[in-house]
Amino acid sequence: MAGNRTSHIRLTSHPGGGSQSRFPIHWDARTARERGPVIATPNAGADRNAVGAHGGAYSIYRALAISAGAMAAETRPELADTYPVVPIGPHAQWHEPGKIVSLDPWGHRVAEDFAAELAEGVDIRPTIAVTKARIDLPEIHEAIAKGRLKVDGTVVRENGDVAVTKAAIDPVWYLPGVAERFEVDEQQLRRTLFEQTGGMYPELVTRPDIKVFLPPIGGITLYMFGDPAHVGNRRYPLTCRVHDECNGSDVFGSDICTCRPYLTHGIEEATRQAQNGGTGLIVYNRKEGRALGEVTKFLVYNARKRQPGGDQAATYFERTECVAGVQDARFQQLMPDVIHWLGIRRIDRFVSMSNMKYDALVKGGVEIGERVPIPDDLVPPDASVEMEAKKAAGYFTPEAPPTKADLKKVVGRDLKEF
Repeated sequence: MAGNRTSHIRLTSHPGGGSQSRFPIHWDARTARERGPVIATPNAGADRNAVGAHGGAYSIYRALAISAGAMAAETRPELADTYPVVPIGPHAQWHEPGKIVSLDPWGHRVAEDFAAELAEGVDIRPTIAVTKARIDLPEIHEAIAKGRLKVDGTVVRENGDVAVTKAAIDPVWYLPGVAERFEVDEQQLRRTLFEQTGGMYPELVTRPDIKVFLPPIGGITLYMFGDPAHVGNRRYPLTCRVHDECNGSDVFGSDICTCRPYLTHGIEEATRQAQNGGTGLIVYNRKEGRALGEVTKFLVYNARKRQPGGDQAATYFERTECVAGVQDARFQQLMPDVIHWLGIRRIDRFVSMSNMKYDALVKGGVEIGERVPIPDDLVPPDASVEMEAKKAAGYFTPEAPPTKADLKKVVGRDLKEF
């Protein structure tokens, strides 16, 4: 071994190069030990039972750190005192066949459920972490100033910040379940994943015995308002917003879409529900630009603004498809998994207008009560194109959806400088 490099390369995908792990995974088992640990670390040797690497896209940065000599390849995390600040589960959905296929429901309990294996030296790593935090947003301060929210000292503190419990979740895909959810053949799914990642994960096609894949994509962050033990308990009303990442709006306040206004509106509604004795939940998915990426999103912005007549609701989705080849790659089929992870079977107030999210939840067995649209006064002027286009495409609206003639009248700012 020279530095952090070894002279031998283990090709686990080479015919005969891989061996059966001593930790087989039985996905829908009732306990963590019956299910088995998910092991995807490079130094796990024959114990490895998953394709991919822990940390998703961040595994590349770990590789850079090792290459630069800043980190030893054999480094393992010290998990003492990292356990969740509150218990989550187990819930019945964790072992109901087909309910959870895109995350490891036991992923936050590694130190608890596999203490003996960790003591033995098996490299098992959490894929979920749960902690407490406070969020401080100008929109919440405005809601307090205008009397829509009150300072109660528990949910909303005296300085205007909001107490939350939050969880970070890395994706863990059970490939047979993902294939079934999308109604595709598992082998075809595995081959397409292999080809579309440039052959990055050969085990997808050479190791059909390995059924779990840690994809190199972003994960999910949950923000729970109120007592997290009451989330999923039908006696306590739940307000929930499922939000897909939009960095330009969520962080920097870009006004071409309704993402930040709808996100902060959802946070306000979740906070109010917690103050009224219920619970609130924000699900934040890393699916930038409808899961097409920010580069593609900005290209679409340019195409929308430069087309004859400027930005138009009538061609909103067409412009995206012309650039990306598809209107939307988020495909919400996997989204309900995190709702099942929390043991939720009913959302009393769903702060979303998305028909795709609503349909996915209902199909997944989650009951939806009230659907809460974004208030008109929170829609930025330049986002009217997006809003009208989405309503016409099937998004929920208390009023009649716009007609084609209506869409032609909705034109955003025609930025000549583009």
